[in-house]
Amino acid sequence: MIERAILAAGAIAMAAGVALGADAAHAGKDAVHPEAARLLLTAVQYHLVHGLGILAIGLASRGDAAARRYAIAAALLLAGIVLFCGSLWYLALTGHSPGAVAPAGGLAFIAGWIAFAACVLLRR
Repeated sequence: MIERAILAAGAIAMAAGVALGADAAHAGKDAVHPEAARLLLTAVQYHLVHGLGILAIGLASRGDAAARRYAIAAALLLAGIVLFCGSLWYLALTGHSPGAVAPAGGLAFIAGWIAFAACVLLRR
């Protein structure tokens, strides 16, 4: 059950990443920040890479009795997408810094990958 939820979250993250990538091609023209195109490209790249990570976590969790641990890793990657990528979108489109949101998202990415590694190493 948890495996299916993780896989569904990964698939939705990927669909959103593709949609946001298509939108970024147009949003950059209306953006306020002078480096909006670079910011949006970075946001989309990180979104898609970590969406694939969530899918990998879902696949790795299949058949593991402790699948709930994998959900923590997936949730951290999802939080990273929202915080890191979302803050880049916000900065690009408004020209205003959201504060230390991007570093928090980066830490969530790192923690998610470490949690995934721990799940794999602790697998029985």
